Amino acid sequence: MLSTVISMQKKKKFIISGIVFFVLFSIIYYMLDYLNGGYPKMIRDYGIYLVVINIFINFLMALISSTMMNFSTAFMSLSGKEGKGTFFGNIAVFFGMLTYGCTSCVIAFFAAIGITLSVAILPLAGLPYKIVAFVILIAGFIWLLIEIKQGKCKVKKIESSSDLV
Repeated sequence: MLSTVISMQKKKKFIISGIVFFVLFSIIYYMLDYLNGGYPKMIRDYGIYLVVINIFINFLMALISSTMMNFSTAFMSLSGKEGKGTFFGNIAVFFGMLTYGCTSCVIAFFAAIGITLSVAILPLAGLPYKIVAFVILIAGFIWLLIEIKQGKCKVKKIESSSDLV
């Protein structure tokens, strides 16, 4: 079924949705970098290499996230069920918002839900946390691919031979 899902990605519907998802995820990931001080602060504190790494990881994460959304949509239309691997994408985005967002927002959020300890200072402008989110995203993508490979198309079962006439 994986080859069918991949071939479906060439349809206009999936190309447009892929572009839209990529742009939306890119905005989310770049906005998180901005909330963590922005690229000028990263250059000033750590050098240009950190900005290049962050932009590259943002690009990869947005690409993987949008591909997961498209694959999951195609898989759902073929099998009638959504892949569980896309859940990891949601975890990665949520993890990113909590860990490399602005520290005061994270502390306030955790305090609101009853957690009093939080990350107070983030090394390398949150890059280790972004890498963890990236690994979670990769795990979800692999899980989704396995689900698609093992998936079956929805086919209605014929009750009796009289239905064929």
